[in-house]
Amino acid sequence: MSQGEALPPLARGGHTLHCTRCVAGLPSSQTEIDSSRLALAFYCLGSLDLLDTLNAKISDADRESWKEWIWEQQAHGKYGTGFKPSSYMTPEDASVNDEYSENDTPHLIMTYTGMLSLAILRDNFDKLDRPGIIKFLRSCQRSDGSFSSIPDSTESDLRLVYCAFAISTFLDDWSGVDIAKSVTFIKRCRTYEGGYGQEPCAEAQGRDCHLFVFLHEMLTVLGGTTYCALAALHLAPSLPNDPLPLTPRERHQTVRWLIQNQDDSGGFRGRTGKDADACYCFWCGASLQILGVPDVLDPIALAAFLARCQFKYGGIAKAPGEHPGQDFVDTSLEPSADPFSPDPYHTYLSLAALSIHPPHTSDTTWKLDALDPLLNARSATAAWAREKIPAQ
Repeated sequence: MSQGEALPPLARGGHTLHCTRCVAGLPSSQTEIDSSRLALAFYCLGSLDLLDTLNAKISDADRESWKEWIWEQQAHGKYGTGFKPSSYMTPEDASVNDEYSENDTPHLIMTYTGMLSLAILRDNFDKLDRPGIIKFLRSCQRSDGSFSSIPDSTESDLRLVYCAFAISTFLDDWSGVDIAKSVTFIKRCRTYEGGYGQEPCAEAQGRDCHLFVFLHEMLTVLGGTTYCALAALHLAPSLPNDPLPLTPRERHQTVRWLIQNQDDSGGFRGRTGKDADACYCFWCGASLQILGVPDVLDPIALAAFLARCQFKYGGIAKAPGEHPGQDFVDTSLEPSADPFSPDPYHTYLSLAALSIHPPHTSDTTWKLDALDPLLNARSATAAWAREKIPAQ
């Protein structure tokens, strides 16, 4: 897009409708999203928060209902306290005071998204079991400094380290984390390109998340392993013998790798040689913001790419490709063979990217409130979480 070419409007009303339609079914029985229901809530509520339509379009009763449902996912047991993705593995006759079993333990990513969703809804967090969450973090950390999604799981990668660091930031309490071990693990994930793989010796990624993966695979909720590495390093308290998150040479190398991921379409690719994808625009764009070089990317081209990813009935897809004359099919809550259908995951991350890198245009539809790139939330929401979650 040339500098003189006008951007089409950002379809704020359509995106609001898409997210309210998706979030409306959260407390009901839709088994295909049960294993990631709380993450879906975060994407929908986060989008409404960035669009500043949560209070205007959603009733007080609905907001209270969502808060109540999220708190129902807080579970206590021998590994500590955390949030589950939903109650799909909880016995029907279980009471709120029952301890979870080995089959329905809390999940580290869902604990992060649950706490952030409650902050979006402006909860006062008087029900939060802070000591229990600290114990849960300890139960999830592995000997190499990484974290597993649930205690004793073999699954671990940078996304889970980021969640543990974000939760510790919310609590303003790092006693549940061995910071030095985790920082060592993060640095072992760095690659020769300047990006970060999910684990040591893995390919550098801006993101590793397939379309609709939030419906099926809890571990890929956050993706963005380079983003997760950079955000975690900048959230962590400074270590005595390692005060800088990156050396100047490492920073330069990472910035260069991120910049080259913005292709001719204006969008970003997540890995070398891949196609541009709307969610990459956040993972790479937020990483550049964290590194203090937001001006090196082209925000007009970025917005133009995301404009082409908009669906005519609301929502944002992973890439341009909506077919002319395509009949409307509600694909928001079920997997689709069409990779160009919108979903809450790409809608939220696209809006988050635009919040960090707004285009220079007089069209006010493109104006969004600022985003905290380290905590991946609207700045006002991140400030609420930092104030309300720590023990008083």
